[in-house]
Amino acid sequence: MSGWTTLVQAETLSIALGRSDLAIVDCRFSLANPGAGESAYLLGHIPGAVYAHLDRDLSDHARHGEGRHPWPDAATFTAKLGRWGITPNDQVVVYDDGDGAIAARLWFLLRALGHQKVAVLDGGWARWTALGLKVDSSVPAPGNQRYTAQFDSHRLLDATQVQARLAQGDLLVDARAADRFGGENEMIDRIGGHVPGARNRPYADNLVDGRLRTPVQLAAEFRALIDGHAPENVIVMCGSGVTACHHLLAMERAGISGAKLFTGSWSGWISDPARPVATGPA
Repeated sequence: MSGWTTLVQAETLSIALGRSDLAIVDCRFSLANPGAGESAYLLGHIPGAVYAHLDRDLSDHARHGEGRHPWPDAATFTAKLGRWGITPNDQVVVYDDGDGAIAARLWFLLRALGHQKVAVLDGGWARWTALGLKVDSSVPAPGNQRYTAQFDSHRLLDATQVQARLAQGDLLVDARAADRFGGENEMIDRIGGHVPGARNRPYADNLVDGRLRTPVQLAAEFRALIDGHAPENVIVMCGSGVTACHHLLAMERAGISGAKLFTGSWSGWISDPARPVATGPA
């Protein structure tokens, strides 16, 4: 299979603009101001891009007890893909403000559907505009495509499944910053700390100057982190199942495929007060 499956460079994408099989999705979003990304998109975006809102399009807030950004059901999400004009055969490129954390959520949503040709724009909007590449403010007309697929349930775990797999010796990696992991500076969720037994690797460690580290660097760091665990016995999490997807992207870039996502992550874990909480460093 040919195509971009992890990253694409801005220079490469700029040459491909206008390709009939190319679909571009703008995922800019701010937790502090949920409307800011869409407002910025309307002012200017990569030509041809549609907009995906983290809360509205990449999460399902009708599902309770599953964290701050509950994983959507396949039928609802694939219907949105069709309205965005995306088909299973398209080359999809996703981007956000720069570090790829939100874009990686959409990347993994598509990968979990079995869509292979999807890539994150390395450096995102920040690098695109720094290079002076084309910007447009027109909004594409809604599409009318049919996208039929189901999520790979083996790669999506809830809190009960995570507990069971930890008891069997699987490794849980938390992508939050060290202070939040340790319970010292929790400003988003109502309880600080981490799942007992989890290891901490902030997703920012995957980056240098807003761009993903080289595959060689990522492979060395993740292989040291997972310490002999097979990728399919590794689970990633964060605060709500968003930035953890950045680890899945980085691991895939490093040739380490098959890790699983704790979809509810920390905010889902603490929805049940009976679940244990650890604090302090890993």
